[in-house]
Amino acid sequence: MEKIKNFPPNFFWGGATAANQCEGGWNVDGKGVSISDIMTSGTHKDPRRITPNIDENAYYYPSHEAVDFYHRYKEDIALCAEMGFKMFRMSINWTRIFPNGNEEEPNEAGLEFYDNVFRELKKYNIEPLVTIYHNENPLALTFECNGWADRKCIDYYLNFCKVLFTRYKDQVKYWIPFNEINCLTTKLGNWNHAGILHKGTEFFTSQVDEPNMRFAALHHQFVASARAVLLGKEINPNFQFGTMICHITVYPLTCNPDDVILTQEEDLMRNCFSGDVQVKGIYPYYIKTYFKKNNIHFEITEEDLKVIKDGVVDFYSFSYYMSNCITANKDATQVSGNIMGGAKNPYLDATEWDWQIDPKGLRYTLNHVYDRYGIPIMVTENGLGARDTLTSDNQIHDDYRIDYIKKHIEQMQLAIDDGVDLIGYTPWATIDLVSVSTGEMEKRYGFIYVDKNNQGEGSLDRYRKDSFHWYKEVIRSNGENL
Repeated sequence: MEKIKNFPPNFFWGGATAANQCEGGWNVDGKGVSISDIMTSGTHKDPRRITPNIDENAYYYPSHEAVDFYHRYKEDIALCAEMGFKMFRMSINWTRIFPNGNEEEPNEAGLEFYDNVFRELKKYNIEPLVTIYHNENPLALTFECNGWADRKCIDYYLNFCKVLFTRYKDQVKYWIPFNEINCLTTKLGNWNHAGILHKGTEFFTSQVDEPNMRFAALHHQFVASARAVLLGKEINPNFQFGTMICHITVYPLTCNPDDVILTQEEDLMRNCFSGDVQVKGIYPYYIKTYFKKNNIHFEITEEDLKVIKDGVVDFYSFSYYMSNCITANKDATQVSGNIMGGAKNPYLDATEWDWQIDPKGLRYTLNHVYDRYGIPIMVTENGLGARDTLTSDNQIHDDYRIDYIKKHIEQMQLAIDDGVDLIGYTPWATIDLVSVSTGEMEKRYGFIYVDKNNQGEGSLDRYRKDSFHWYKEVIRSNGENL
């Protein structure tokens, strides 16, 4: 039997972070308030609150300090280098550069911080993969125009992009305009992904929704993404841009044709729609039908469509944590998950947070995506949230995380053998950081342990987990030693 193909020699092994979940320094050196800064902590059962007025006497806000990457970036990047990272996925906090999002001139202290980060990465020959917008919308734009519900945000965002592309044109090659842009196909996406705050919204997991406004916001981000691609290529033709999709892989629970049709509809709406716009440059037929049947109306101009057609991305990236099953049976047992849940798959185990573990689904998804788009792919988030225990001798034995990532890497290698052009893997997360969905620290994802608990207590000291040493060998052997 022919040997399974190895990972390509220039494969981008690395890890991922996001500014609002790791940086901290929320109000220093001129930084403004972002939408993440007004979200309280929570748990799987106690949802995070959105508090337009910050009240630190009543609530704990985990993003304010996070894991203090802002002051510890040299230490953290050195640990990434020790693991052998080829790529470091990060985001730039909009409010560190433009505190309110609508200023004409940027905050120099914020720009200098990222100068320093890129300089440190270059020292270790680590390629930055920069997400321009990763749930860090300026809060001032929520107050001014309800965030991306207003077309004005496009120009504000493009001004932000122009500064980044000009300043870092020789430091950054790979850019992602929007993180998990397809989350705006769900009502949960209103806040984190668009900065939309409707009257009556108090909790992150139960937001008031107005679909016309939400899909208008998504359209504005499509236009902004395409314009960013066109602008970036003018400034540096070597720039590479990617979509970033929260891929919720779905299967029919049974072979009942009703389940199959529902699954197809779910896959098209959640997973394919945004990719079709950003990669193919079109609004696909099925979404037009969906808008018509659901009486969804918002402004789409001919110029918008031309820009979307011209400003397509160069690579496809996505997050993959789990899969769900879809069924017409209303009595089927349900599980939760990343932005949406589904019916319980009897063949899969699940985490404490009820996310089903499905490594083979990653191979399926890679083939599904590559068949649809035929452009290079990166898996830019994939990981296991779990409770890790720091022993008395400062060890963290996380065999469960090693097992999870090992099985997903095996499936990536099989996908490469299938012929998929997979070029990078940046699992979530490089280091323990604040969970978006729950605001917890103790739902840990990192290879690096941070001494901090859900109440914000701890030394913030860093410790290498067992998975740190294991992943170091995976990278050193280019995926051969798992």
